[in-house]
Amino acid sequence: MKTNQAHTIAAGMHPIMMVAAGLALVASLIAGALMWEPEPLDYRSVIVQGESSAKVLKALETVGGELTHSLSIINAASARLSEEQIEAILEQPGVTRVHDNARVETSSGDDWEPVWQFQQAGIPYLDFPALVEADSLHSSGVDGSGVTVAILDSGISVAPDFSLDNDNNIRMLGLYSAIHNFEGFAFDQYGHGSHVSSILMNSRISDTGKYNSIAPGVNVVAVKAFDENGIGSYADVILGLQWLYDHRSEHNIRVLNLSFSAEVRSHYWEDPVNQAIMRLWEAGVVVVTSSGNTGPDPMTIGVPGNLPYVITVGAMTDNYTPTDGTDDYLASFSSAGPTYEGFVKPEVVAPGGHLTGRTRLWSTLAQQHPEFHSFGKYFTMSGTSQAAAVVSGIAALVLQDDPNLSPDDVKCRIMSAARPAVDAEGNLAHSIFQQGAGLVNAPGAVNSTATGCANQGLDVSADIAGTQHYAGGARQDEDGNFYIEGMDGFYWNDGFYWNDGFYWNDGFYWTDGFYWNDGFYWNDGFYWNDGFYWNDGFYWSDSLSETASVSTWVDQE
Repeated sequence: MKTNQAHTIAAGMHPIMMVAAGLALVASLIAGALMWEPEPLDYRSVIVQGESSAKVLKALETVGGELTHSLSIINAASARLSEEQIEAILEQPGVTRVHDNARVETSSGDDWEPVWQFQQAGIPYLDFPALVEADSLHSSGVDGSGVTVAILDSGISVAPDFSLDNDNNIRMLGLYSAIHNFEGFAFDQYGHGSHVSSILMNSRISDTGKYNSIAPGVNVVAVKAFDENGIGSYADVILGLQWLYDHRSEHNIRVLNLSFSAEVRSHYWEDPVNQAIMRLWEAGVVVVTSSGNTGPDPMTIGVPGNLPYVITVGAMTDNYTPTDGTDDYLASFSSAGPTYEGFVKPEVVAPGGHLTGRTRLWSTLAQQHPEFHSFGKYFTMSGTSQAAAVVSGIAALVLQDDPNLSPDDVKCRIMSAARPAVDAEGNLAHSIFQQGAGLVNAPGAVNSTATGCANQGLDVSADIAGTQHYAGGARQDEDGNFYIEGMDGFYWNDGFYWNDGFYWNDGFYWTDGFYWNDGFYWNDGFYWNDGFYWNDGFYWSDSLSETASVSTWVDQE
């Protein structure tokens, strides 16, 4: 049986030297290694789960096949197996299920129009930090210093804006390519990971003396799980999540940004990516995910945004008038809830329309859309990926102010400080399934003292163990309208603009956990896709190997 061998840079090597060493070695790996291709018909790339990793590896040894990833974080392994081997391994003791190794993509948009004409000198100030008032915190020293944020994406640039903090100290603590199972390397060919990172933690000061990011002082760990076209596999994503789990204490990782998604094909607790993320949440890591760009219809939240524990983020836009909040609106592409299990998603929304951030001139995105690149450094994109990066930055600011907070309480403070969009009469302008608690506010979250207002009734350890799973309070009436059980008037509706002055009923917890039982059904007769069975020994349908996207590319808004 073959296994991938990890390459490790010598302990104690300077992070920049680690990057250089990784780049020197990676040339031989790039050709033919970065693109994830479907398996031939006689072999399939699958994820095998079981009662323990040891039993899974024993089963693979018994039936043969090629081991590609050991995924102990979810008691699993990824392997290339024939149909006969798949049938045989389902009969092995300790094996519970087999999933096809699905493909996933980072989020982006395909209809592009030039939005800003920059001057050819200097670094302009970008408005998105002010939209959530993060700029007011930077001047008082709240910039994320001392907090480590992990970003699992297409990699990261090693430019000083990312590798040095605002005091020119090295802050790039760890790099890892899950595609190559290689430490010290996370080179971003696609450009998406660098753009997301820039929004979160760019340390460059603009011509106005302000930062062009939410948390310019954070430390960073970057994992590359997506190739030069923004495509990766479930196995690579889970391997990256496992690497972060294994190194979380070494680097003191407190926040994880996940700006990608895949199609929902099971209950949240059965999805292998969600299972790995629940381990990280249980271990004290705040996980922030994008809602996806397949909105505005209900029930369009993907994986891992459908996981009830994490902070799922939708997108709003300032309508190109950053100093005028009266015309801001929910981005039309922003995916909406509820989830299939009835949870309100997204929890919050953040700026995600036409955000400008740093990325490489020669990245795939920049080469495909040169009209959006300026100075060879900055690039404009729209999407919930960018909105998630904003909230990951705010989570870091909250943890700098109070490092002892649990992930549940960080989520509570961010949600409690959010400001819903309301109309002139003070009624909700957008459904809670579109905007959640509302537009995030950085000072409000940092200064909040709220606790115990998120993930009430949920037990992530029991969920991981499989002894209890949960459903939310969303229901659908006989006319197809979604509502919150026990709360009259909270129906899906259209809306207008953002403003302050509306707060949720204190008695309503956004992620109240209802026990899952056989008596809970959607009124519209929803069933899972063909080929998926709820029993030990099932495997996902062949369609799972098709490309799944957080969002197709979207118009700038």
